[in-house]
Amino acid sequence: MFERKCKIIFIRHGSTIYNEQDRLFDNDDYPPINEKGKKEMERISQWLKICNPNVDMIYTSSSLRAIQSARIISKNLKHDFEILDDIHERRAGMWGGLTFKQIEEKYPELFAKYSKDPTSFWPEDGETLEELNARVEKILNPIIKKSSQKRLVFITHTGVIRSAVRQALGIPPEYQKRLYVPTGSATQINYYEEWSSLVYSAHIPA
Repeated sequence: MFERKCKIIFIRHGSTIYNEQDRLFDNDDYPPINEKGKKEMERISQWLKICNPNVDMIYTSSSLRAIQSARIISKNLKHDFEILDDIHERRAGMWGGLTFKQIEEKYPELFAKYSKDPTSFWPEDGETLEELNARVEKILNPIIKKSSQKRLVFITHTGVIRSAVRQALGIPPEYQKRLYVPTGSATQINYYEEWSSLVYSAHIPA
């Protein structure tokens, strides 16, 4: 009844030491995935191999942790990947490397402004939620348009996946941070001509 334009499986990269510490970070070169992250990527690549073997394209963020994750998936699926610069994590700016508790202690005035307006406030050298959403839409929409009947895999980050789900379902931006996206998880969105469908979210293969 409904002709699908394409489907995208968003994979959050494998775990790193910063993820386990709940730190904000946007450094493309550090940290690498740890042993837990490698196991997560092996597990999810085996799941992809069984449940989604006919992948047409694999895209990855340019960050080290995403590329390392993509290499594991690519090897198991026997499919090359392409790096997309614009699916990197939200830029943390001066808050990079800190937890929210540390931000509140170190920058109380800025944290208070963020708490009152989490959608449009962020330090000047970072990226607001509105800017992140605009960036994700700008990169996703042309790919969806040119990928008729294709099955795509994106290896990316929490912020990008939340933004994609927000766009697909029309979730108000102020609520998108409530979406749970753990490392090593898969989220699938099917795109149709007039609407989109969230098939599953934050799936972690057994």
